[in-house]
Amino acid sequence: MKPETIDDYIKASPKEARDILEIIRAAIQQAAPDAKEKISYGMPTFELHGNLVHFAAFKNHIGFYATPTGHDKFHKELAKYKHGKGSVQFPRDEPMPLELISKIVKFRVRENLAKAKRGNSPNL
Repeated sequence: MKPETIDDYIKASPKEARDILEIIRAAIQQAAPDAKEKISYGMPTFELHGNLVHFAAFKNHIGFYATPTGHDKFHKELAKYKHGKGSVQFPRDEPMPLELISKIVKFRVRENLAKAKRGNSPNL
């Protein structure tokens, strides 16, 4: 059964990943207090005038997805992690880079708000 909420997603995740997911969720909530939670692409997602970030639990890592722009902006800080154009893998056996996650989320909030102001938001 597919999760309908982030709570459902976390409850269905491996026990070892649940605390990490909650910590990441809290960091995102703090960085984007006006964002709404949803499930998109089967993953926990925060949106504010469009998707901000997604995250997901995997066997050995937490996937974090901040669209290509979020990753491009922080490419130096993300370089030490395995990553792709719009994704990064944070190893579960290392401390989560919560400060970096927060900076990326705040960047994406500013980016989405600027797009909404120009009238380019899909959710207006």
